[in-house]
Amino acid sequence: MKQIWYGVSLLTCSMLTINTASAENPPAPEALLQQMSAASQSLNYEVAFINITKQGIDSYRYRHAKTKGTQLGDLLLMDGPRREVVQRGNDISYFETGLQPFTLAGDHIVDSLPELAFSDIANLSKFYDFIAVGRARAADRSSEVIRVVSRDGTRFSYIVWIDEKDKLPLRVDLLDKDGETLEQFRVISLTVDPDVAEAFNGIDKANLPPVLSIPDSSKTQFSWSPKWLPEGMKEVSRSKRNLPNMPVTIESRLYSDGLFSFSINVNPSSSVTSDQIVRQGRRTVQTDVRNGNEITIVGELPPSTAKRISDSIVFTGQ
Repeated sequence: MKQIWYGVSLLTCSMLTINTASAENPPAPEALLQQMSAASQSLNYEVAFINITKQGIDSYRYRHAKTKGTQLGDLLLMDGPRREVVQRGNDISYFETGLQPFTLAGDHIVDSLPELAFSDIANLSKFYDFIAVGRARAADRSSEVIRVVSRDGTRFSYIVWIDEKDKLPLRVDLLDKDGETLEQFRVISLTVDPDVAEAFNGIDKANLPPVLSIPDSSKTQFSWSPKWLPEGMKEVSRSKRNLPNMPVTIESRLYSDGLFSFSINVNPSSSVTSDQIVRQGRRTVQTDVRNGNEITIVGELPPSTAKRISDSIVFTGQ
């Protein structure tokens, strides 16, 4: 697998080197990304794609349609036990072999699809630089290549290949701060056709699983807060919950900048808890023990950024 991954990374570099010089008067990068976001949420299309990580390769089929102003989506894992995610409006329903189906509220399917394709590009432009790299070929289509880099250098970056004709993403590479490829989204085939909507016939009357209720967190108060966050990160929710079968309460805050997200979790430390940091692909788990509290940062952050956030947390009375 390491040899395959190394070969993929070399191919990325060679493609960009060969094709950069061929770009003449390319459209503005931000305009291209906005067109990609609009196309991803308005066109009727079907894509077959693979996700490549250091853990392996998974293949998927994704269908999208917009009918009568309602977003419809269907994501299907093509290998192994059946796993399917269905979108109807703001309801995202999950079906997986051996598990009870459930529904979450949301405006798009986030699993295995590139978040960049559904993001608010105008908002991201406040915190990220969009850099035109050149033209390349992906999925047998001509594409414009854009790099997305956080201005403060505290987050991962993206390289995205955007189809010149239909403006849909053909390939998205997630890179760490050293330029190493962490994940790849790669389209194998793409069909843009109004008839894709026929695949969703009857979904408006289908009985989807009930939406999971989320407790109101507006009145939840904590005795701690971070004094430093990456630029553009905002708190989107907070919660307080008990661990199953254990008298331990965990306080959590979830943050996002519209592209990457992470949570801060605080609970009383135990005698076996110790400082540690683990990174697996895009996800980092950073744990610190301080004054009887266990602080854990979990999310899409470089380890150095997770550590800086953890060190900045201040408790009332400190």
